[in-house]
Amino acid sequence: MSFCRPSQIRTLRFDREFGRHAQYKSLYTRKESLEAISAQPGANVVLAVAGEDHIIGFGVLAFPPASERWAELGPGVMMEVKAVEVCRSWRSSKVAHGIVGSLLDFPQIEDRIAYMVGYSWTWDLDGTGMTGSDYRRMLIRLFEPFGFQEFQTNEPNLCLKPENLFMGRIGANVSEKTQKDFKWLRFGISPS
Repeated sequence: MSFCRPSQIRTLRFDREFGRHAQYKSLYTRKESLEAISAQPGANVVLAVAGEDHIIGFGVLAFPPASERWAELGPGVMMEVKAVEVCRSWRSSKVAHGIVGSLLDFPQIEDRIAYMVGYSWTWDLDGTGMTGSDYRRMLIRLFEPFGFQEFQTNEPNLCLKPENLFMGRIGANVSEKTQKDFKWLRFGISPS
């Protein structure tokens, strides 16, 4: 389900695997959080649902807050993949691939730069049995088929650990000027 509205989300239930684990906490553990994001203009909340009402995975694509570096290109230019999560028992079923595809499946995506920020301290390494480097490679394999590529940046939180990852997808209709401004913005230089 793509572009879910708050009223749709309200009728569903989260799998109990979303929550707190020994070394990992799901990014969103309450439906109310997804409802709030889905009410934002332009946001895309995608849900993978088993049965009639069982949320087994979700994805969130939304505009960055005005206070973040990535909003400096102007309103509506950049959108962040804020989350792609699948409950542990459904992983390796290609659910995440379907979620990413649904997040990006609308015509206006070609007018925007979509990006994802991967912080290794948010990853479920215990649940996957992966190292940080393995998980990073898995994320690259997940996003590359959708036109994402790894970009270098000096964003301080990303630079804290070598496993951290910044990927972006530049839409086909994004101007050369905006692409150039994006290049400079990645290194903290405000667009002209």
